[in-house]
Amino acid sequence: MLFDLHEFFDYADYFYYSYNFSETETVLCAPEDHENNLLSALYCLFFVVGFIGNALVVWVITVGAQLKSMTDVCLLNLALADLLLVLSLPFLAYEFNYGWIFGEDMCSLVLGIYFIGFYGGIFFIVLMSIDRYLAVVHAILALRVRTKTRGIVASLVIWVLAVAASFPELLHIRTMQSTKVTRCNAYPREMLVAIASIKMNIVGLLVPLIIVVFCYSMILRKLYGCHSSKKHSMRLIVVVMVVFFCCWTPHNIAVFIRGLLIMDVIPKNCLFLKQILLTVEITEAVAVSHSCLNPFLYVFVGGKFRRHLLRLFRERRYICCK
Repeated sequence: MLFDLHEFFDYADYFYYSYNFSETETVLCAPEDHENNLLSALYCLFFVVGFIGNALVVWVITVGAQLKSMTDVCLLNLALADLLLVLSLPFLAYEFNYGWIFGEDMCSLVLGIYFIGFYGGIFFIVLMSIDRYLAVVHAILALRVRTKTRGIVASLVIWVLAVAASFPELLHIRTMQSTKVTRCNAYPREMLVAIASIKMNIVGLLVPLIIVVFCYSMILRKLYGCHSSKKHSMRLIVVVMVVFFCCWTPHNIAVFIRGLLIMDVIPKNCLFLKQILLTVEITEAVAVSHSCLNPFLYVFVGGKFRRHLLRLFRERRYICCK
């Protein structure tokens, strides 16, 4: 797990090692087991739904749409980033209740794909907003820029940025032994948690939000007074963006408050620590749910995706019937 409530109470030298509680306080503030049971169940559900949904998106775009545009390339890579994230969930769900039993190498692999999938999803949504901005606001330039080849090149750059944004966590992922169980962790010291909290809010929310708000404000300005058919073509990307920020903003706020606690900007006390750390885990589950929502947005909002999906199912049914 990236950060586990139990770790705070299990580690004498964890990142709150400088703040000591009495034995009574530790018992009263220790997290309840049912909290981890609920989060574990949610992660398992998100894995099943997210894996099936995003695999379906990859299948439809590669076989049905056949990567005909830059938008197709963006949607495909967004689904791949979501797949990376959801593939880590079964391991994290197990660790919630039983600790980490999969070894040091799997710890690095699982949290590695979690971080890369997380930042990859953010950056590809930003790329999609830029793609839409060019298509609507600079239509003539878009004819030359928005090609499949340029989309592939841009996607490769995004993946490199996603890996870069996953540092310093990728360097510090390791298993750590507590008094009860082994944990897989990316933040062995308090300074790393503080750095990650600031980085996540800047790279994972603030900068993407500025870019997306600019792109869509320009798009809305351009489309103001246009026919409804043009506005209808924007529906998929707009809905995807709104859902993304509704899912991730609460987690970023909780992580930011946690960072303030670590840097002693906010005074520490046992009850508030438990509340904010639990909030981080709950909002993280809400954020992770975003990775299994996008496929449903494509089905219900995107007419092109829906048509390709139905056609592929008809073709497969015809082959099976023969």
